[in-house]
Amino acid sequence: MKNKGIGCFWMGYKILSGMAACCILLCMTFFMSGCHTEEEQTGAAELWQEEETEMVGSRQEGETETTEPRQEEELNTAPAADSMQEFPTDAWEAAEQMGVGINLGNTMEAYWEDTTNLTSGAQKIGSNTPGNYETCWGAVETTEEMINGMKEAGFSTLRIPVYWGNMMADDGTFTINQEYLGRVEELVTYGLDADMYVVINIHHYDQFLIEHYPQDQVLEITEGLWKQIAGYFREYPEELIFEGFNEALGMTGPEGQLDAERMYAFVNDMNQTFVDAVRGTGGGNAARILIVSGYNTNIDATTDERFRMPEDTVEDRLMVSVHYVDNNFFWTNSIGNEAWLDYSRSQCELLKARFLDQGIPVFVGECTAGYPPERISWDATVTESADCLETILGMIAEYGMVPVLWDVCDQFYLRSEQRIASEKDQAVIEAYHQ
Repeated sequence: MKNKGIGCFWMGYKILSGMAACCILLCMTFFMSGCHTEEEQTGAAELWQEEETEMVGSRQEGETETTEPRQEEELNTAPAADSMQEFPTDAWEAAEQMGVGINLGNTMEAYWEDTTNLTSGAQKIGSNTPGNYETCWGAVETTEEMINGMKEAGFSTLRIPVYWGNMMADDGTFTINQEYLGRVEELVTYGLDADMYVVINIHHYDQFLIEHYPQDQVLEITEGLWKQIAGYFREYPEELIFEGFNEALGMTGPEGQLDAERMYAFVNDMNQTFVDAVRGTGGGNAARILIVSGYNTNIDATTDERFRMPEDTVEDRLMVSVHYVDNNFFWTNSIGNEAWLDYSRSQCELLKARFLDQGIPVFVGECTAGYPPERISWDATVTESADCLETILGMIAEYGMVPVLWDVCDQFYLRSEQRIASEKDQAVIEAYHQ
């Protein structure tokens, strides 16, 4: 995968490459006035400003810089011509390497709702620093040691859900705050330096947009968001993966309840917009692996023939995301019996027929980490939480899918102690360690 320190290497590399590219561009301007092509002017911020000038502005005056300020030139350089050569791993190969993952839950996706703020959908918290939002749902501030501990515990993939509306100015431009983005970058680097795959998405903020804006505007806004995110990270290594959204695709918006055909069409449009926006930023994003979000990430709805995978400019670089193969039985307190086993396998079979057999890897972005006693059925044959976990992880792995446990601070994995809480759970994770 990569060597220790690759995140820092890539941050330095991007700055140097950006400066070099700007020098070349200035020379070309002097000797070939008026000869610039559209491709040479491709950059996340610039492209978005050209296409959605009414929605997007540059960084707001007075915002705090990140601890390692990014150079504006980075976002205005031409895409690397050899991106495909630099990113040789396809989606199937990555799925085989991603092992068992863990979510950094209730952390960067945490926010305090404010539906009167029609830009961010969120309240201002405390002194309005990234740490105020990172900890507002009870998480501790994330450290590199915590992420290293996840890797040592046996996790090979880190999913970082992100609410991008936090710290966003209520000015209608939907410009992501650079300090907040810088904090996400720090967490991404922790994961890459720990030799993990890292997945970032748009989490909860997609739901706010869908519920408050017409579909055409939601498409425009999310396109702009992904151009900013992807442009910022476009020279990061291939172990950084983008996941379009979370569970909101398929939710009803201000237009009211639409028929199923129109809802599926909107879900498909959202995913196509995500892929096109990322690919359009060039650089490493021309070949980066992307995860397409399912219809509410529900397995039954996502395996419906009306759900379509987006068209892509490269081959074998897409996965599809669903959540919880045994969700129905968890909430009906029916875990552990034969019906639970049959249902979970039937869900896997649906995914196999609809995606796996068609060459599309499946990313189970959220899986149950713990099975409390009250969720175990009276007629269960599997009664221990760790045994239930082993059963579901084993089933998902058997089908070649990528399981990522949903976890929040100090529950399954104790961030404050850098270890898995239960020795039995630790043994299960170690069995699937990549």
